Amino acid sequence: MGYVPLVNNRHKLKWDRDVPDTFQDISEDDFKTGMRQLAASVNVVTVSNDGIQDGLTATAACSVSAEPPQLLICINRSARAHDLILNEGAFGLNVLARDQEDIAKRFAGMDGAPREERFGLGNWKTVSTGAPILEGALVGFDCQVAECVEAGTHTIFIGRIVGVRHGDGAPLIYGDGRFAGLGE
Repeated sequence: MGYVPLVNNRHKLKWDRDVPDTFQDISEDDFKTGMRQLAASVNVVTVSNDGIQDGLTATAACSVSAEPPQLLICINRSARAHDLILNEGAFGLNVLARDQEDIAKRFAGMDGAPREERFGLGNWKTVSTGAPILEGALVGFDCQVAECVEAGTHTIFIGRIVGVRHGDGAPLIYGDGRFAGLGE
C-alpha cells in the first residue's frame, strides 16, 4: 500500500474575512461532558502493517459518500494504530453488535488484557487490504485510505471502501459513559 500523505485542505469560505477572532473555545471538560451525550455506534478500527496488527475502539466514524463508497474515521495521533494506518494506507472498520461489548472493552483497553491479546477475542479474517475484519460484526468495511486531514489532536482518515462483510443483529451503542443497546 505505502505511505499516504497528510493534507490540510482549507477552502476559503464566504465568511472567511479579516475579522478579529472574538470567540473563545470551550474548555476541554465542557467538550468532553457535551460529547458524552452524543450516543454513537461502537466500532473497532483495525490495521495490519508489516506483520503488526493493532486496533482500537472508536465512535468517531461516519459515512462520506455512496459514489464512490467512502467513510471516515477520526484517530488520535498518539494512538499506536494511527501511524500503522498511515504507513499501510488501509484500515478496517468493524461495526459491533450488542453482544460484542467484550470486544469493545478489549480494544478500548478496559478489560486489563495485554495489548497483544486484543485479537484473542472473536474470529478475524481479511477481505481485500489485509486489515482484520471481525466475523459476526454487524458490518466490516475494508478501506484503502484516500485522504487524510489533520484536525486538532486527530487525523481524519477518509477511506475508500474496497471490501465488505455483512452480519446482522442489534447495534452496540456508547453514550453517557456506558455501553447499551437501542431502547435500553
